[in-house]
Amino acid sequence: MAITSANQLELLQTAEAVAREKMIDASVVVEAMEESLARAAKSRYGSEMDIHVSIDRKTGKATFTRVRTVVADDELENYQAELTVDQAKEYMTDPSVGDVFSEEIPPVELGRIAAQSAKQVILQKVREAERDRQYEEFKDRTGTIINGVVKREEYGNVIVDVGRGEGILRRNEKIGREAYRPNDRIRCFIKDVRRESRGPQVFLSRTAPEFMSELFKMEVPEIYDGIIEIKAVARDPGSRAKIAVISYDGSIDPVGACVGMRGSRVQAVVNELQGEKIDIIPWNDDQPTFLVNALQPAEVTKVVLDEDAGKIEVVVPDEQLSLAIGRRGQNVRLASQLTNLDIDILTEAEESSRRQAEFAERTQLFMDNLDLDEFFAQLLVSEGFTNLEEVAYVEVDELLVIDGVDADTASELQARARDVLEAANRKALENARELGVEDSLVDFEGLTPQMIEALANDGVKSLEDFATCADWELAGGWTTVNGERVKDEGVLEKFDVSLEEAQAFVMTARIQLGWVDPADLDVAADDEADETEEGSEV
Repeated sequence: MAITSANQLELLQTAEAVAREKMIDASVVVEAMEESLARAAKSRYGSEMDIHVSIDRKTGKATFTRVRTVVADDELENYQAELTVDQAKEYMTDPSVGDVFSEEIPPVELGRIAAQSAKQVILQKVREAERDRQYEEFKDRTGTIINGVVKREEYGNVIVDVGRGEGILRRNEKIGREAYRPNDRIRCFIKDVRRESRGPQVFLSRTAPEFMSELFKMEVPEIYDGIIEIKAVARDPGSRAKIAVISYDGSIDPVGACVGMRGSRVQAVVNELQGEKIDIIPWNDDQPTFLVNALQPAEVTKVVLDEDAGKIEVVVPDEQLSLAIGRRGQNVRLASQLTNLDIDILTEAEESSRRQAEFAERTQLFMDNLDLDEFFAQLLVSEGFTNLEEVAYVEVDELLVIDGVDADTASELQARARDVLEAANRKALENARELGVEDSLVDFEGLTPQMIEALANDGVKSLEDFATCADWELAGGWTTVNGERVKDEGVLEKFDVSLEEAQAFVMTARIQLGWVDPADLDVAADDEADETEEGSEV
């Protein structure tokens, strides 16, 4: 049946019906019809023609118009869609380049093939409009909770009807024990909304930590109002979770507010998460204090924090070790996720034995290198001396506080320590020379002979080699691989070279080689200072 021979009002009624069914604007359907009719007209009159179709939104009448553009004589390429100025004078008064001449042409009766082609164009446009509508509706709802109805399950993934579209709850986003049947009601977190070739995809989750945060926001008015803030969440979905909260009102207990009267608030979240046990922990800006809270219910004896490495050591009583670690390491793993620190748990016995081993090692160091008896070496270690450099270059007054050490003894100790260090420096420099180190690196200020030897062993033998190093290659660092923090060993890390010092070393080398202009660095520093000042004013 030819579209143009149909009842013209029926055309509009069809467009409105399709728009209602697909929940899109009726004008989109009408525009698709106009495009399909224009394409059919081109196949009838010629594909090189520029034909437009306009459907009256009130009567449904389709008007076919041929459009030609006026161009310069030397630019005429398509005589079906273009006119020269002289040719246009037959139809227009005083034409000029760029003017458009339109004339109505007879409507086209569509045959079976043309009608089928027009139908495909309309369906494609409607699908695109439907996808755009779904994407626009859900893109701003990322990070919120949505209620839906289970439609079906495909290969372990659950397809959820979320109102004006569908969402997918993937198998790895489901809480382990959960099973769903069609028409079950489900509450999910909108994790992501993406445009894909098969249409917008709404990705749902029930295992995301943000899902728990949003559930608490729904159950605890103080969180919704901003009086209490959720600072961190760590979950082992379906089993256990830890959530850290802080109150900005001194009269409100953040933990008590989240628990609710007789546990009503937290129980509502637990029920939604299939019985997942939740530890609510008070947040603290002091990391060791926060970690002690995060390891509850275990008791912590001592905490040692290494901020540079992002690691922390926790000492617990022997009988508390299993409680601190938790079943299959769950408690310490969640505490690590919550604090974003690598946690090593030691018992008091293990920590004591390690301290004793370190004490014995340092004592032996002083006995071997300074020709001291065991008692005197132990006195040095007890006073906090850990290496020969500290003994050699410390203020004499710090040695005089040791029982039995007078001025002569202190001078002798420092002289022995310096002799040992100088001998070690000479040996290190000889080794570096044998490896082919150049004078440009040996003379570089700030590098000790041991550092130069370490660089040479790593293949860095000239100032040019040194200038091409990255700061983390020298000072070391941490990277995250598959969610695990991995240590990158630095060439100079054992000499306690910080990342900032490594950056200064490399930049100085580049300046000495003429690779970097110091003036450029000064300009960059001034710009950074200006930005900082502007930020503080804001």
